[in-house]
Amino acid sequence: CPCSTHGFMFDINRLKSPVSKSFLEMAFDEGMESRLDNIRRSYQALTERLGDPDVIEDSNLLKKIMSDRAKSEEVVLAYEEYLNFKQELEGATELFQEAGDDPEMREMARAEMKEIQPQMNELEKKITILLLPKDPNDDRNVMLEIRAGTGGSEANIFAGDLLDVYRKFISSQGWQATEIDSSSGDDGGFKSVTLDVKGDMVYSKLKWEAGVHRVQRVPATESQGRVHTSTATVAIMPECDEVDIKIDPKDIEISTMRSGGAGGQNVNKVETAVDLLHKPTGIRIKCTQERSQLKNKDLAMKMLMSKLYDMENEKRDMEERARRGSQVGTGGRSEKIRTYNWKDSRCSDHRLGQNFPLSQFLNADIGPIIDSMIAKDQEEKLAQISEEQQVN
Repeated sequence: CPCSTHGFMFDINRLKSPVSKSFLEMAFDEGMESRLDNIRRSYQALTERLGDPDVIEDSNLLKKIMSDRAKSEEVVLAYEEYLNFKQELEGATELFQEAGDDPEMREMARAEMKEIQPQMNELEKKITILLLPKDPNDDRNVMLEIRAGTGGSEANIFAGDLLDVYRKFISSQGWQATEIDSSSGDDGGFKSVTLDVKGDMVYSKLKWEAGVHRVQRVPATESQGRVHTSTATVAIMPECDEVDIKIDPKDIEISTMRSGGAGGQNVNKVETAVDLLHKPTGIRIKCTQERSQLKNKDLAMKMLMSKLYDMENEKRDMEERARRGSQVGTGGRSEKIRTYNWKDSRCSDHRLGQNFPLSQFLNADIGPIIDSMIAKDQEEKLAQISEEQQVN
């Protein structure tokens, strides 16, 4: 059965399995190579433009070109490595064919091909994953909102525990977090708290934390030693602006009031706090953080836009997940994603069907959990592409 892979021919049966049939079947087709060649040409053109004096003098243009180039750099480098291996494979195949009855040469060529094959397989998989459709929000900053759910005071304390974990994780990533709204619990913790998180690719990682988090433990206030179950909801809302969300001023109702708490006499004597109501959705936002009414109004509008944008995203994501029969989860804020069991020192992620040490989560070492979610999502997308190709 003579086989061809991109222009070179050999008889797979004669080779006594130096290259598997599955490898030949999964090798990039001409359409994929053409697409990758185009990406490489664009990358090279952008690289050349970085040396253009006109570009160097325009900081905004330079920043955009560098950003566009960075987006395709990993794909291009992997593809160039793939092409080098492909060339080596062609050379080894040619050597095998020309070896004739020389067993030593044939074995040397066969060994080289067997060494190259798995490396090309890995690169093909890597490149395919890199070319998967990207979430357009992945590079955005976010608003992280934690709300205590069922469980009374213990739920508030648990919300505070989650906040501590996320603050540590945010710091470990080199991101910046600013608390922009909070309501403290009577016995500690928070009824609700919102952070403005800024950094590199924040949404791409934190989005996997959205949903209901459940804790099973004996509360500090429990005298009988009974285990209670409490919940807190985490919402991860991508930052947006007026281009993403249009809000009709007639749909907004704003009232002002005096702000309580720390901040000096001015805060309590002047109506700096803002109470904003979005009538179509019933979303209500109170902002007391800033010392001026104008700043609190801007902050309230920013929070409203993020909430509305998040609602649109959630609807779109659920439709997409339903279309591909996703097992990763709905991505909705009502989905129970994890249970933290203090007695067994266990953190169970229900989307992964996997347990992690509770101490790992509490120490904010949640990178491996997030990486597992990303990998699972990629596997589903690859499976979907494979199914669509089989249908076509």
